[in-house]
Amino acid sequence: MNASPDSSLRPRPLRLAVIVLISLLFFSLFYSLGVWQIHRRAWKLDLIAKVHSRVHQPAVRAPRRPQWRAVNAAADEYLHVYASGTFLYDKQTLVQAVTDFGSGYWVLTPLRRDDGELVMVNRGFVLPEWRKQASPEQASGPVKVVGLMRMDEPKGAFLRHNEPAIDFWYTRDLQGIAAKRGLGAVAPYFIDMQGGPGVPPDPKTVPVPGLTRVHFPNNHLSYLLTWFALAAMTLVGGGLLWRDEWRRGKPAPLKK
Repeated sequence: MNASPDSSLRPRPLRLAVIVLISLLFFSLFYSLGVWQIHRRAWKLDLIAKVHSRVHQPAVRAPRRPQWRAVNAAADEYLHVYASGTFLYDKQTLVQAVTDFGSGYWVLTPLRRDDGELVMVNRGFVLPEWRKQASPEQASGPVKVVGLMRMDEPKGAFLRHNEPAIDFWYTRDLQGIAAKRGLGAVAPYFIDMQGGPGVPPDPKTVPVPGLTRVHFPNNHLSYLLTWFALAAMTLVGGGLLWRDEWRRGKPAPLKK
């Protein structure tokens, strides 16, 4: 007489259903993340193409006050621009920075244009020794500034916050700095001054311009491959678990 298999070894429908549901849930999650990375990669490639196009175009006049409202990062950041005016050295601000030269500051100086408008200019990077000079080298009279348009940075750096009360800045918060210096209205962008040809100056004595890095990491291809691989592994792993659970209920073959 054939013995019936132990009921404890029979595949439990509820457990089989749970395996299927969990597998489908994780597959859907990983697959969705992979599709999202496809869109992110397309967006990043478009952004890189647009930015490089702006950087290498001939410089155009920086937006004047009537155009300020229309300025936005998506359309204007890293645009090659120029502006003429006079630097207000007594109103400049040092912003914490780290470059290949070491730890120091960006020198953010207001430029008063011929019609009185103010636009902030990042004149470059200096080391702490620059602050110790009795009278740092400064250009007198009207100047023409050429560089890249950058947007306001109102938020503090990661886990750090600007402290206007003690004049300590981690980001180029244009409106906050303007309020601290009593400048009134300033442009909603600043100009990253471009460097000249030849060897850069000594950041201990002169601001070093032209250190803006127009580089956007684009790791989205590796991310999307990772998510799709995890989605495939989820299906395979879920299928193996389902198979093992199903086999548990199959009775062993009877010996003759």
